[in-house]
Amino acid sequence: MPGITNLPTDLLRTFIAVVELGGHSRAGAFLGRSQPAISLQIRRLEELVRVPLLAQEGRSIQPTPAGEALLSYAREMIRINDEAVGYFHRSDKTGVLRIGLPTDYAVAFLQSAITAFVQAHAEVELEIHCDLSRQLHQDLRADELDVIIAMMSNARMPYLSRAWIEQPIWAAAEGFHDTPKRPVPLGAHPEGCDYRARMIQALDSIERRWRIVYTGPGISGLQNAVLNGLCVSALTKATMLPGMRVLDNTDGFPALEPLRVGLFYKHPRLSAAGLQLVSDLVARLDSVGAGINPFPG
Repeated sequence: MPGITNLPTDLLRTFIAVVELGGHSRAGAFLGRSQPAISLQIRRLEELVRVPLLAQEGRSIQPTPAGEALLSYAREMIRINDEAVGYFHRSDKTGVLRIGLPTDYAVAFLQSAITAFVQAHAEVELEIHCDLSRQLHQDLRADELDVIIAMMSNARMPYLSRAWIEQPIWAAAEGFHDTPKRPVPLGAHPEGCDYRARMIQALDSIERRWRIVYTGPGISGLQNAVLNGLCVSALTKATMLPGMRVLDNTDGFPALEPLRVGLFYKHPRLSAAGLQLVSDLVARLDSVGAGINPFPG
C-alpha cells in the first residue's frame, strides 16, 4: 500500500541485539556480521523511523527515548515472527531452560502455563529458580537465567516484554483476632521483599506498631504461619488458601500499595524452546487480561 512504511525484521533484530547485548561489536559477533554492517543496519532503521535510536553515554550505548519506544514494539514483532516461523518449521525445542520466579508467589500465578509447556515439550529440561526479584534481575543480566517473572522498581526496565499490576492483600487465619494495643505480628520473606516493604509502609502510615514474628524464603512456610494464626501477611489472591480471610480498612489494616510485575527475557540469547515458553506465558497473561500493559511505559 502506498505510504506504508515496513520495518524489516532483520533490522529490528539487529537493533534489539545492539541494545540488549551492549553494543555494535557484541551484536555483530552474535549475529555473525561486521561492526560496520551492524552500524549500517541501525542507520537504515533510523532512516525508516526518522529519529535517532541510539546515543553514546560514556563508554556505553543506550537507546534514546524514541529507541526505548521502538524497542518495545520491536521485541513484540520479532517474538511474533519467531513464533510463526517456529510453528511452520516445527523447530526442535531441546536443551535446558532456566526460569526465575519471585519468592512472593513462586509458581502459583503461572503454574498452569509452565506445567502445560513441560507436558508438551518433554525434551526440554526446565529449571525453576525462586528468589527475590532483585536477585532474579541480576541473574538475568548475568545470563544465569533465560526468562524471569519479577517485580519492577521502575516502569521501564531492560528486557521487559509484558507488565501488569499485582494487588497484594492482607491475609490472616479465619480465627485471627487483632488486638490494637499490641504490635501487629507480621510474617514476611527476608529483607528486600517488596511485599514486606509494603506491609511496613502501610502500618507506619497509620502509626501502628508491628513486629516480625516469622521470616522465611518459601511461600508454603509463610502460608502455614498465617493459617496457624502465628501472623498476618501480604499475599495475593493466587496464594490465599482455605482457612484464610482478607483483612481491610474495617479491620484496621490500610490498603497495600500495588506492585508492578513484569515478564523479562533477552531475545538474542533465547533458544527456540525459550521463545515458545515466552509465547505461552504471553498468551496466558493476555487471557487473564486485567492490568496487563503489553508495551511498557
